[in-house]
Amino acid sequence: MSTPRSLPTEPLSAPTVRDEAWRRIGPVRLDRVVPERDALTLHHWLTHPASAFWQMTELGLDDVLAYQQRLAASTDEHAWIGRVDGRPTFMVETYDPSRVLLKGLYRARAGDVGMHLLVAPPQGAPLHGLTDAVMAATMRFCFETLRAQRVVVEPDVRNTAIAVKNAAAGFRVVREIDLPGKRAALSVCTREDFAASRLGSRPRRTTAPGPTAPGPTGPGATVRGTPVVPGARTAREDGR
Repeated sequence: MSTPRSLPTEPLSAPTVRDEAWRRIGPVRLDRVVPERDALTLHHWLTHPASAFWQMTELGLDDVLAYQQRLAASTDEHAWIGRVDGRPTFMVETYDPSRVLLKGLYRARAGDVGMHLLVAPPQGAPLHGLTDAVMAATMRFCFETLRAQRVVVEPDVRNTAIAVKNAAAGFRVVREIDLPGKRAALSVCTREDFAASRLGSRPRRTTAPGPTAPGPTGPGATVRGTPVVPGARTAREDGR
């Protein structure tokens, strides 16, 4: 995935939030990370204990700035900052898994987009439905804006709390693989998988939506894919 640096980023407010049960959260938008502007915010998020699975809790501000500058200069990796109702709330990394991180470790296909998602640590009472809205917006961003055919993730198998969230988005576990610092659950989600999932299927319109059910994880959770959990669907690597 060699995404042009000039690719425009469209706001996701109308299709992603307004028509869904968690619409009260507010408009969702993704824009490219500007390292010099966003490094301080991202440093706070990445070094928070809730972000331990990112393996960056010991980084200094200069380290985070350098990391973001490297992503900004890359043609194979990109960082996006997500805003909910105008407030920085999450970060998305997208990458070409045939060239970065998973090169030679799985059977890549044209249109595969690797994805990492980090939700900001909580600042007060959890907002029920936030991580659902963020995950749904991120998946639609990958499929609609980046034109992905499949989204590929590689979570730490110990990150079982995230498995429920990603299973809700339609991810299927392919197999476990070894990556630097972790045993990972290689997982994929096609457009059809997402559309059929709880987060991807659009609810019927009602005049008075019911209360939003809390998700299995709150703000501050890190999403790097779908570890194997009871009830999770599996995918044959050559068939999905």
